Amino acid sequence: MSKESEQASGDLVAIWDVPLNDGVHRIEFEHGTASGKRIVRVDGKEIIHRDWMFKLVGDEIFNIGNAKCVLKVMPAGAFSFSYELCVNDKSYQKFTEIQRKTKKTWLVELESGSFRVILEKSTLDVWANGENLECTHEFVEDGSETLFYLGGRPACIKTVTSGKRKEGIVHILFVDGNIIEENNSV
Repeated sequence: MSKESEQASGDLVAIWDVPLNDGVHRIEFEHGTASGKRIVRVDGKEIIHRDWMFKLVGDEIFNIGNAKCVLKVMPAGAFSFSYELCVNDKSYQKFTEIQRKTKKTWLVELESGSFRVILEKSTLDVWANGENLECTHEFVEDGSETLFYLGGRPACIKTVTSGKRKEGIVHILFVDGNIIEENNSV
C-alpha cells in the first residue's frame, strides 16, 4: 500500500509495499530538501545513500531481485516535490493491479513455519517464500489440480469454474485437506 508524501519521521517522504514472488518488500524513501540527502531502504536495509545533491529532482534506479525499480522525484510547485515509484516499467498502482489479476496469494501457518504461497495463473507455477516449487498437474472431473508439498505437507491448488460468468475460474488451496483462505492484500 502506498503512503506517498507521508511525513512519518525526519525526511521520510514516501513508503511503498511492493508484492513480488518472494514476498512483499517495503521501500522507504528519505528526501532531505535542505541537505540534498536521498536514502532508499528496502526492507529496512539502506541500498542508496546520497548526501549533498544539488539537483533535488531526478530518478533513483535499483533492483529488488529481478524487479527493476525507478523512484522518480519530480517538482510539485515551489519547494515541494512529488514521488512516484515504477516497477518493471509500470507505475506502482498499475504494477500492483496487474499482480492482483495475474497471481493468487495465500498465507499459510504450519508447525514447520510460515509460508507465502503464490500461484502464477498464466503459467501455473507455484512459489512459496520465493522458491519455485516442484508441482504435478492433473486434470480431474471438475477442473484441474496442482499438487505439491509445503513444509513437508501435501498441498493442492484446485482450479474450477465458479459457474458464474463474471467470477470465472476459482483457485482454492488445500493443505492437508484443509481449505486455506486467499490473502487479497497480494
